[in-house]
Amino acid sequence: MSPLQLRSPAAKVGGLVYFGRMLDKIRVHARGELPAEYQANLGKGFDANCTTLLRVEYKQVVELVRQGSSDEEVLAWCYQNGRRLQADEIYVWNEFMRKRGWNDEIAEFLVRRKKEAGMAGRSEIKTMFEFIDVDEGRSLPDALGVERRTAPDATTSRQ
Repeated sequence: MSPLQLRSPAAKVGGLVYFGRMLDKIRVHARGELPAEYQANLGKGFDANCTTLLRVEYKQVVELVRQGSSDEEVLAWCYQNGRRLQADEIYVWNEFMRKRGWNDEIAEFLVRRKKEAGMAGRSEIKTMFEFIDVDEGRSLPDALGVERRTAPDATTSRQ
């Protein structure tokens, strides 16, 4: 976890990437510890992608988290009140999210964020998940699963 206690976007809950990070952001925000640059995207961006996939309202997820529900309880609620994902849908979601920023409509956003964070020359960072991990000080795994070192002066991301 980052110093903010946010999981990597690649961490899975119930097989889903990003879901746990969304819940972490809600918890950190509820404690009043979420920096302003993160608050602008609460319920938007990847959060909105995730709740749209599950066909639930973000504000309902926030309420469950604030009531103290565990990750698994929130996901079970989403499956009961939105829609239950099948294994192939989870696979498609995970692969889609894992590659966001790589040759897609948010690629320019990734380029801008890398530049703002002083990482414009970091050509190995090809996706938003990779950027977020490096930006928050986590190691960037390569294609073989071997950890690579990150720059020690990573700044915060906005997802």
